Amino acid sequence: MKQGLSLRTSQHLSLTPQLQQSIRLLQLSTLELSQEVEQALDENPFLERETDEAVREEFGNNIVIENTIKSIADEAINTSASTEYGNDISHEISTPTHVDDVAESITSPSDWEGDGSIDISPDDSEWGGDATASSSQNSSQNNPESTLDATELARQQESLTMHLHRQALALRLSELDSAALRYLIESLNDEGYLEDSLQSLAQSLGDPEDIEQQDELVHRFTVALHLLQSLDPTGVGARDLSECLSLQVKAKLNDLNLASNLATSHATQLKQTCRTALSILKQPTDFLARRDLKKLMQLCRESEASIKDAIALIAHLEPKPGRIFADVQRNIIVPDVFVVSLGRSKPGSEPQFRAQLNSDIMPKLKVHDIYANALKNFKGEGASGAMALQQRLQEARWFIKSIQQRFDTILRVSNAIIERQKGFLMHGELAMRPLVLRDIADELGLHESTISRVTTAKYMSTPFGTYELKYFFGSGLNTEGGSNASSTAVRALIKQFVAAENPKKPLSDNKIAAMLKEQGIDCARRTVAKYREGMKIAPTNLRKLL
Repeated sequence: MKQGLSLRTSQHLSLTPQLQQSIRLLQLSTLELSQEVEQALDENPFLERETDEAVREEFGNNIVIENTIKSIADEAINTSASTEYGNDISHEISTPTHVDDVAESITSPSDWEGDGSIDISPDDSEWGGDATASSSQNSSQNNPESTLDATELARQQESLTMHLHRQALALRLSELDSAALRYLIESLNDEGYLEDSLQSLAQSLGDPEDIEQQDELVHRFTVALHLLQSLDPTGVGARDLSECLSLQVKAKLNDLNLASNLATSHATQLKQTCRTALSILKQPTDFLARRDLKKLMQLCRESEASIKDAIALIAHLEPKPGRIFADVQRNIIVPDVFVVSLGRSKPGSEPQFRAQLNSDIMPKLKVHDIYANALKNFKGEGASGAMALQQRLQEARWFIKSIQQRFDTILRVSNAIIERQKGFLMHGELAMRPLVLRDIADELGLHESTISRVTTAKYMSTPFGTYELKYFFGSGLNTEGGSNASSTAVRALIKQFVAAENPKKPLSDNKIAAMLKEQGIDCARRTVAKYREGMKIAPTNLRKLL
């Protein structure tokens, strides 16, 4: 093979450090952005919140100023090697000969290279609102003498483990049984199930090779399990769904046996229904899930009417006993954007809407003016300290501008979505229009990947609820009029058909497709099934009222 040299020209895109940071911040959710801001405030001394005002009396002496800046420079030198953009900055910034030149270069940074959609003010403190401060929830636990306000105590929701521990205190148990019960309570999952077997729990505590010790631990856990399953809520401590439902049926049966009106025919029928339900729950759960009446009649040796009554009883039980103790506060979605109604420009015209950013989640940051001004008077020892200080201050400015550009892009995309989906804001899901990422990208002059990052984990508060920005995008289905219907609107129409169906004769997927055809929407049966499953709507046989 003959070797040779050749010259070839090519084009490629090289992302600058500030553009990489801007892209990374753009795709973060509100919670992730808050964590990123807290980390930046901890690591960069030139970055501070706008509401934080330093006590200027502490810096009145020039010697204190120079010592403070010198300590920052020393720390920056030690950590500059691990800084994310340190290598790129060292190549872009020339080594200064005097510190005064460094100060002048820092006070006049290079312009922000964004997408041209915003104008950056020289002031770094004009954007956003205060970020939510983290509160210490365990202050009362760390300090037993601390007292909580009555409103704070009322807001605290009791967890499942706390509820069970409080009941366990009322039981008169030995020390070993009480310890075993507490261990089982702590081993429950959020739904109230005991996922680990008693043998595995015993092996995790004792010596697996000591058989006598393992048997003793299993015995203690077995006794504790019966005590746990007798606590409220009924069904807690079950190992599987069948056991959970059986515990609830047994509790109903015990209540009937203790009732005073045992001789009534209604009570007798309920008892028989409970016994039939227990018999059904002993069978494989697949038969119950499919509502296979013939198979259940054969296995339980009961009539069809009895099986139907028992299935109706089981349907009203709680499959997740710990659900009522779920912490709903952690599932609250804080919107990034609010939809504001501007009213009608003139009588008879359509109402106008616009997007407004949520100021509560917008970090209000600025460059530390004391450190930045004191840098002019800093007499560093060599150029390395000046380079490190310049890097840190430049990073602070880049971070502020990246956050500003992030919220500006979110606002632009939200306004474009609102302009396209006015029908949804006025009439709801049925008026949703087809919309894809390319439509917004072409309108705003951005790339589709940028629109995808903006619409992920960002939420908009509308008159019909709070939705992720991606919710407003959907493909289109052909109609008889030649236009397209949004897949979101078709899903809403399917949900409306199912809600209005006869429970004794539920609509099949073919029937729903035919009804959509009558509305002028061409939707195949498999597409209807896919939309129905996506909305977690049960098939026809499971929706049928027995």
